[in-house]
Amino acid sequence: MSTALVLAGNRGGVDPVAAYAGVTDKALIEIGGRTMLARVVAALRAAGMTRILVSTASEPVRAHASDLGAEPIAAGPGPSASARIAFVEAGAPLLVTTGDHPLLRAEWVDAFLRDVPPGTDVAALLARRTSIERDAPPTRRTYLRFADGDWSGCNLFLLATPKAVAALDLWERVERDRKRPWRIVLRLGVPLLVRYARGRLPLAEGLARIGARVGARAALVECASGLAAIDVDKPADLDLVRRLIA
Repeated sequence: MSTALVLAGNRGGVDPVAAYAGVTDKALIEIGGRTMLARVVAALRAAGMTRILVSTASEPVRAHASDLGAEPIAAGPGPSASARIAFVEAGAPLLVTTGDHPLLRAEWVDAFLRDVPPGTDVAALLARRTSIERDAPPTRRTYLRFADGDWSGCNLFLLATPKAVAALDLWERVERDRKRPWRIVLRLGVPLLVRYARGRLPLAEGLARIGARVGARAALVECASGLAAIDVDKPADLDLVRRLIA
């Protein structure tokens, strides 16, 4: 595959991390002399991505993406809608990441794409809590607690086949209902969530069952490096990443 999407939009209003860094957009924050977006694009290019789409509604980010040799593309009202626009434009397979992932490395991308199981429609890269605390002990992440350990996402996804649109549909519904969690529960299935709440659901099984519910084969790939789970969601994350890169 050779096409990647970088989600570099915002949810409206002033982004606290951008304000903390004194720039208009989070993707334009400089770390070690390069913007976060430049670092992400460089990692994708080193991993063999020949077409790199950057989803944004910001004119400064659009201009910067063009300067980097990437292709600006319209953003939707949220991440799922933005991914859908790009998926319609580029088709499958499409690698998806975010513009606030400045530690992204080509070798993580290579390993992810290599290790996605055959026949998968949609896949996600995750790291175990033990790996994250080993490689970046000061960080605080949000963890998914499964029977086989605690996991955190690495902001790297593969929409491998046209059936991956079903995962975008689910993602969009979850975003829409995030203030009405009972609707999410009904969509994902109460028995599945009961097993999760009791700590009896392995992560791989959970993803597979959710995928089957929406009509797509979903899989996870484990990243050996805990640094892959470090993105920049808050000022403390930016301080940490700057220290790590320095």
